[in-house]
Amino acid sequence: MKDKVKDMKEKFLHSGGLISTFLRSAVSSQVASWTDLGMSFLFYMVILTHVDPFYRSNLSVAIGAIAGGVVNCCINYRFTFHAKGQSVRAVGVKYFLVWSGSLLLNMYGTTGLATLLARWEWLVNLGFKPDGIFAASRLVASLIVSWGWNFVLQRNFVYRPTAFDPYAKKLIDAIVRPPRKSSKEESVNSEGADY
Repeated sequence: MKDKVKDMKEKFLHSGGLISTFLRSAVSSQVASWTDLGMSFLFYMVILTHVDPFYRSNLSVAIGAIAGGVVNCCINYRFTFHAKGQSVRAVGVKYFLVWSGSLLLNMYGTTGLATLLARWEWLVNLGFKPDGIFAASRLVASLIVSWGWNFVLQRNFVYRPTAFDPYAKKLIDAIVRPPRKSSKEESVNSEGADY
């Protein structure tokens, strides 16, 4: 029995199969989602209470998504997709692109769904308050985006080598490393320098 449990554990932790990867992704997604949702609820219900409801919703979702995105990328790189050999720069750029799409889908999906549900008088008559409508909208949008967008693109694009990787690396290099000056420019600058 111990050997079977050990085999199942090893398969879960290290297998590259679709089911094992999906299960690891679900664990990573849950940790990131709880971070995301916790931050969203905290900002919506406690910190941004005096902000216009439209902006309050979008800002709360954006702050939660940023926190959850950082947690998710780190866990997925090591645990879910075992991308240790992949370029961190390329993974970072690709993750940011997918995460940006996820952020927009979550923001406008949550706000759109909450706006729609708030107009349904029968929900209000049942006792749903704006905070409850926001919470339900946030959960539904999050699940749809997580399964239909994030998992598919992370598995097939972000944590795998692609033809886009060299461009992603060049983008990071252009941002991090300024263009080199020619030797002629350096000599002119050093002659006039005041040290």
